[in-house]
Amino acid sequence: MIEVEVHQHLRTLLREQPESMWAHHLTMARLIARALRLGRSALIQTGTTAGYDAPYRLSYLLPILLWPEPVILVTPPHIQTHLLTVEFPRLQQWLQVSKPVQIADPHWTQPASPNQSPIGILLVSPEQWLRDRLEQHGQFPKNILTLIDGADDLENQVRTILNIRLQPQHWDHLALTYPQHIAPIRDLRVRLTHQLFQHPPNPTHSYLIEPIDRTELLTLLTKLQTIAPLPAPWTLIPIAKTSTLWATVDRSIGTFTLTHSPLQISDPLRSIWQQQPTVLIGSALDLDASADTYRTTHGLDDLTCLKFAPPRQEAGIHLYQPEGIPMPNTPQYQPALLSELRHILTQLIPSPPQQTLTQQNLAELPSEGWTVILVGDTPLRSQVGAQLASEWGSRVQVDRLPTHPNGILVAGWDYWQSIQPELSRWRSLPERESHLPSPRAIIIATLPMPSLEHPLVSARVQHYKSIRQDWFRLYLLPTALMDLSRAILPVRESRGLVALLDSRVLHRNYGQQVLAALSPYARVHHLDQDWIIDFEPLRDRSRYDRTA
Repeated sequence: MIEVEVHQHLRTLLREQPESMWAHHLTMARLIARALRLGRSALIQTGTTAGYDAPYRLSYLLPILLWPEPVILVTPPHIQTHLLTVEFPRLQQWLQVSKPVQIADPHWTQPASPNQSPIGILLVSPEQWLRDRLEQHGQFPKNILTLIDGADDLENQVRTILNIRLQPQHWDHLALTYPQHIAPIRDLRVRLTHQLFQHPPNPTHSYLIEPIDRTELLTLLTKLQTIAPLPAPWTLIPIAKTSTLWATVDRSIGTFTLTHSPLQISDPLRSIWQQQPTVLIGSALDLDASADTYRTTHGLDDLTCLKFAPPRQEAGIHLYQPEGIPMPNTPQYQPALLSELRHILTQLIPSPPQQTLTQQNLAELPSEGWTVILVGDTPLRSQVGAQLASEWGSRVQVDRLPTHPNGILVAGWDYWQSIQPELSRWRSLPERESHLPSPRAIIIATLPMPSLEHPLVSARVQHYKSIRQDWFRLYLLPTALMDLSRAILPVRESRGLVALLDSRVLHRNYGQQVLAALSPYARVHHLDQDWIIDFEPLRDRSRYDRTA
């Protein structure tokens, strides 16, 4: 059986590796081999980073090379290049196999018949594969096992494809298509502009379209469609209860852009999973091994689920959670936050903040890495960045990677997630001086709760309320916990520090779920220079308690 063959080859390969390998290679590889043999879908949570240096990747590369049938591998383009130039040649040489591997360019088409041109292993980008399935282009064959590496980003990738954007020029095109109805088209556009600009500014610059305005727009489009076909993209807008419509306002030029988005992505995805067996691999998809929330959100039915816990000794973080910080929604929170940030940064970067950096004292700075401060609130993030920059100088950057070896990045959650692939690429480069190491510490000012100021979040909360379901427990909290789990993965590599300054974890009943998302960790009650310099597990158990 393929499981036995994969197990034997992988065990031999692992024994030849000089460095320590991922502990779960054999288990994951057997599951992948079983999925290949039975054509059964599976969902795997690795608990590790998913970049160039993802430790789990060998667990599926070896099985798909040994499997004689074709396989489609869905992974981002930057990973494809690395696999094609580094990983596959190395494994093909070691295994002595010649299974063809190719990248599906935008013009790639499936063979006319299975015997005409076997595809072997076909590397496809998530955007290309999802668009083909959602828009039913038929570019890629069905009933071939498809492995998706990077399932954490699946919802955002699907929404990027399904979202329909109506720019100001599309209104002009609509008026030109129906010249005899220019007046009602113009009146509706002017009325929407007036109503949208009455809203006070918010960080997203976006606002939900009211139901009465949605109805009026639908009525107008229905009337116009009886005269002549609607121009794209207007014809793609089904304004229904299962979708939402919002506007992003540009106050500088007095225009707005409409965005139509489905409230849930489960229905369009459910039809995709029926076309082929699929193995989804992600870092942290759900708190539970059964991944009930993730499966419901993504339209997944019964499938094999497996979750690997990070090793206690190799991936445990040091968790610092000071008491006495006010709640984030109080006026006392900002000064208390700044005071605690100064305390932590002083311990992490022992050189005096006001000291002018020279080549001599720069060399004396510790080289363990840089510090990330995650602040979700946009105004607060700007204030924190400005205040710290006035004290710590140019080493502080807001939503921009620092160049200083002991730099301080003040970032929003979206920015931090967006740069993970780039950080992974840098860590994989052989030239040590050309990339940043893993961050030394991550300081979390507030939990990454989805903001109700974003219209899509607000619309989804309203949807849960309308069907009398717990919107916080079913949507906001699971989303925050998964974002939190993924955000700290780079620190696990160095067993670094996570400072959690959101006091809601101490005083709300969901605090234990937050701590479970951070596990495994060693709780640190006090920061001092001796501990900061040495990131090895602490020997003095009176100073911390270890939690699995």
